[in-house]
Amino acid sequence: MVKADEIDWPELVRRIHLDQDKKAFAKVFAHFAPRVKSFLMKGGSGETLAEECTQEVMATLWQKAHLFDPTRASVSTWIFTIARNKKIDALRKQRRPEPEDLTWGPEAEPDQADVIVLQQETERLAKAVAELPEKQRLLIKQAYFGDLSHNEIAEETGLPLGTIKSRIRLALERLRHTMK
Repeated sequence: MVKADEIDWPELVRRIHLDQDKKAFAKVFAHFAPRVKSFLMKGGSGETLAEECTQEVMATLWQKAHLFDPTRASVSTWIFTIARNKKIDALRKQRRPEPEDLTWGPEAEPDQADVIVLQQETERLAKAVAELPEKQRLLIKQAYFGDLSHNEIAEETGLPLGTIKSRIRLALERLRHTMK
């Protein structure tokens, strides 16, 4: 019987990628599937979730063997990273709330007092943003009205990311103080 440390795992993954070699896949599956399931269960997953994730990991290995790079990681590291990511994805799906029942027909008109308060707050906010120093105002507009990430703003403006974060933080503090 061949020991696991004597098997050329990268070569098996290469054969899966290039030749869709089912025997190579069977060896990788037989060795790693139980270990992945155990890893997931030790990490707090129930047996059902661990089995589902393990199947997805092995399917991913079959479909995406071309993404394995032996210069970046070992086969086991690559497979267990896929497992970790599949578990995270599965947990996110479980925690995602169900959409609420949609109401049909026209919605009730909002209370006039609420509309007036909202308009006044909007006007106060617009005035407060206009009073910010220009450098801060431009970044606030890009981040909140332009819906750009800090990294996207850095690429667009050529400013260092730390400068962008500092200016936005200072601007938000000013706005909070003004809106109190």
